Amino acid sequence: MTAQSKYRKTLLACYLGFITQAITANFAPLLFLTFKDTYGIPLEKIALIPMAFFLTQLLIDFAATKFVDRIGYCTCVVCSQVLSAVGLALLAVLPEVLPDPFTGILIAVVLYAMGAGLIEVLISPIVEACPFDNKDGVMSLLHSFYCWGMVGVILGSTVFFAVFGVENWRILAILWAVLPFVNTFNFLKCPIERLTEDGEGMKIGQLFRIPLFWLMALLMVCSGASEISMAQWASAFTESAMGVSKTIGDLAGPCLFAVLMGISRVFYGKMSEKLDLTKTMLGCGALCIVCYLLASLSSSPVLGLMGCALCGISVGIMWPGTLSISAQKCPKGGTVMFALLALAGDLGGSIGPSLVGSVSSMADGNLKTGLLVATIFPVLLIAGLVVLKKWVKTTK
Repeated sequence: MTAQSKYRKTLLACYLGFITQAITANFAPLLFLTFKDTYGIPLEKIALIPMAFFLTQLLIDFAATKFVDRIGYCTCVVCSQVLSAVGLALLAVLPEVLPDPFTGILIAVVLYAMGAGLIEVLISPIVEACPFDNKDGVMSLLHSFYCWGMVGVILGSTVFFAVFGVENWRILAILWAVLPFVNTFNFLKCPIERLTEDGEGMKIGQLFRIPLFWLMALLMVCSGASEISMAQWASAFTESAMGVSKTIGDLAGPCLFAVLMGISRVFYGKMSEKLDLTKTMLGCGALCIVCYLLASLSSSPVLGLMGCALCGISVGIMWPGTLSISAQKCPKGGTVMFALLALAGDLGGSIGPSLVGSVSSMADGNLKTGLLVATIFPVLLIAGLVVLKKWVKTTK
């Protein structure tokens, strides 16, 4: 058995790990109106559910810099699957058994958000530590599985609700929990290496003193904001721009966005040896600007939808590409660097959609105005990449 074939099991477990993260991030939002109608939870309280999810992920991203290297990758990644499985399963149970259903939902969300946060911190360095050739391509292909998980949970849930009724959503929550439960045993059996040896990885203070790290953090913030701003508002944008139902809006908006994002990551994964990563990201940043402008400025609903969907292609390489560049330029960054970059990406993923929502509210609910302002994120990404190219040239 070759060294690379030995780690195929590790890669498979990591693929399923990202699918698990997609399930935890995208399943509950499909049930927001169901929670409102079933439990009488007002929309302002339901809005706290995604906030609790992303805030928990941010806290785990930061906390991971302190404990992952001490506890070890294997223990932490197994915990990520257990927490995800338990949280999804309890989502079906706690609202029924606790006096306040909303409290039950929040407890379940926080539990699986802890699992999702650990997944985000751990999966990329675990794969980066494996002895694969063409690390850029492997990383891009790895991150495509988040996209396929997003597509799967939207399509799978839509079909389940159409066949069995949305009132049976608790059964589906249990079914989705099976995946991380099974994947727990995959991580227990597969080989997992450390990204750096004990004591060799950089500490937070050391990373903070490196200007290049701050540039990478800026790229991650812009990557997260560019991706999540469009992903989270795609359904509402499609519904408002084209006047279609929520089901069609979900399929034509975030689902199509995720499909094209996944395709772009698979394409780069296959072609990465022939492409320059930084130049590819510059091209993707330019395409992202065009997509945001098309969605926000076009008077045609069809062209607006095209801008929304094609944005998936443009943002696909940004997040995994930034991680790959960071690993190349700062090989001693270790787990701490990956955790802080995940924190930066999540920060961007929180700032971007919030900016779109706030600006849209100030513009009397006009989502196009919010998306137009969000164009600043791919613009800053391009500026950061230009600085990076000049930096690399001057240090050679």
